[in-house]
Amino acid sequence: MEERIVSAANLPQEEETEKSLRPRSLREFVGQKQLKENLEVFIKAARQRKEALDHVLLYGPPGLGKTTLAQIIAKEMDVRLYPTSGPALERAGDMAAVLTNLEPDDVLFVDEIHRLPRVVEEILYPALEDFYLDIVIGKGPGARSVRIDLPPFTLIGATTRAGLVSLPLRDRFGIILRVDYYPVEDLHQIVIRAAKLLEMQLVNEGAFEIARRARGTPRIATRLLRRVRDFAEVDGAQVVNLDLVRDALRRLEVDECGLDKVDRILLETVIYKFQGGPVGLDTLAAAAREESGTIEDVYEPYLLQMGYLQRTPRGRVATPLAYGHLGIPFPEEGGKDPGQKALFVGDDEE
Repeated sequence: MEERIVSAANLPQEEETEKSLRPRSLREFVGQKQLKENLEVFIKAARQRKEALDHVLLYGPPGLGKTTLAQIIAKEMDVRLYPTSGPALERAGDMAAVLTNLEPDDVLFVDEIHRLPRVVEEILYPALEDFYLDIVIGKGPGARSVRIDLPPFTLIGATTRAGLVSLPLRDRFGIILRVDYYPVEDLHQIVIRAAKLLEMQLVNEGAFEIARRARGTPRIATRLLRRVRDFAEVDGAQVVNLDLVRDALRRLEVDECGLDKVDRILLETVIYKFQGGPVGLDTLAAAAREESGTIEDVYEPYLLQMGYLQRTPRGRVATPLAYGHLGIPFPEEGGKDPGQKALFVGDDEE
């Protein structure tokens, strides 16, 4: 599958660079003003009472800083952070091993918590509410239950799909925070800060251009910035000006609204092959040669946010905004898309 600019970093050095750009405290964290103010209150209150922070659920699209917030919470509480992920905890024993290694007030961070197996999730319930584990030892008539007391701790769960977190688990989180897309002004500050850390001489207009095309997502903003740096270094440019930024983004196929090649393919598929929709997710994924889960988790949220795509009970529908952005005439009521025939020429449709 073709790698996208919004996909996760694959190289170790790329991951290390991304980590180095992350803020390390709430003071350094840019954006999410209301969330940050509330979090400051919760942390301060817990520290004044000398208690573990209540369990926290962070949800929102990928790349908005949920993992960074978990790290910041642990640092602000001055406790250790134990990171793991839902798919990594396959058996109840895996979760028991993690929980029994925690010390008082520690933070356990579970990314993709909606992917926890049910058997692992059920062992969490008494641990979250009453801080103990019930473990069954042995099988058959000789099996016995052993209760293990746990120190007070904080579970921070992160998910991109809050609807898949079961209600019993969701109800055990005392703090539930939604992380939203960032306005361009906040992303502009993030890009300027990252450029300084990368020792780039980036002009203010160039930083704003990157922020404007970053899809409201800090991870994409910093990744675009690093790719612009690559182009600048190869071209021998000491100062990264607006023209260089625009040329680099053009070569990356990121347009004025932050849409890349795959976003445009999705919209064009809905418009040309399905007359603007409605079209089901699996059908769209097959026609666009993409994974349905990837479309739903990575591409769709931003297209919906921008108003280029709509979800209906019958499937996905391209909006007039999508037609306008792609320069395709919007069809009359009951009419046919005038560009449809052109795309089918030479196409391998069955």
